[in-house]
Amino acid sequence: MASKMDKVCDNINADLFRLVKLDESAVERVGYSNYSYWHSTWRVFAKNRIAMSFLCLLIALLLFTLVQPLLPGQREAIKIYTNEAGRQLRNTPPGSEFWFGTNAIGQDLWARIWSGTRTSMFIGVSVGIFDALMGVLVGALWGYVRRLDRLITEIYNVVQNVPETIILILVAYILRPGMTTIIFAMCITGWLPTARYVRNQIIIIRDREFNLASRCLGTPTGRIITRNLLPQLVSVIMMRATLAVPLAIGHEVFLTYIGLGLPVSIPSLGNLVNEGRVVMMSPSLRYQLIFPSLILSVITISFYIIGNAFADAADPKNHM
Repeated sequence: MASKMDKVCDNINADLFRLVKLDESAVERVGYSNYSYWHSTWRVFAKNRIAMSFLCLLIALLLFTLVQPLLPGQREAIKIYTNEAGRQLRNTPPGSEFWFGTNAIGQDLWARIWSGTRTSMFIGVSVGIFDALMGVLVGALWGYVRRLDRLITEIYNVVQNVPETIILILVAYILRPGMTTIIFAMCITGWLPTARYVRNQIIIIRDREFNLASRCLGTPTGRIITRNLLPQLVSVIMMRATLAVPLAIGHEVFLTYIGLGLPVSIPSLGNLVNEGRVVMMSPSLRYQLIFPSLILSVITISFYIIGNAFADAADPKNHM
């Protein structure tokens, strides 16, 4: 057998091979992959044309909302406009002078709608960020630290059994009406659904083998939560955070509808919808409700579609 192998080796053309010297640095070199989780998530998200269309629409809307006061020829949102005789330009229909018309006291609806959009978006984003951070923090401790389970459960049951509407009404009624009051009222209970959802997800994965191994090696609790548990819940957290923004805007509209929202001097989508509701029975004045309702619908629908699409894209199962 050995002689046959020697004959085969002798027949092999030496020009087909080259001698490679030992390279110790190459031996120690490990495999490299340029995989990026967030890059892969964005690539999957970008394939969703509907979500991308709404993302572009939302970005354009927000950018225009910010630059609108800086554009030439823009009117003030709270100023009352009059004619040459000094009479208020009340309920002027949309036209070349007032693009979205005026309201019952002669204020420009175009300026008020974009100012109200800035106000409502600030409230929604502030509440959404707080709900996400507080909900994730409490939910992670609630689900992983067994000693805190009973305490946080009792607190959750007490607060959750009080209707959220009652809490919003009481806080808005007791405190001075304003943007800070609205944000504070929504933040009291807004984080509870996120905390409960995160807690349930962590309970499912907290006793898996890699977490047991980390505990046996003495890994601190905070490191296990931040490195082992929360990265697996990125899609859930992002979805809850994005959906919290339109929910907060809806609460602001509701509080304004019942008369406990922002003062009339602070334009918001809630104030504009409430003003339009008063005159909606008059066909010639329905534009005062249509325009703010349209902007509100675009924002809420965009956040809903983008949040769900990004949650699906962030799921590792979709881009492994």
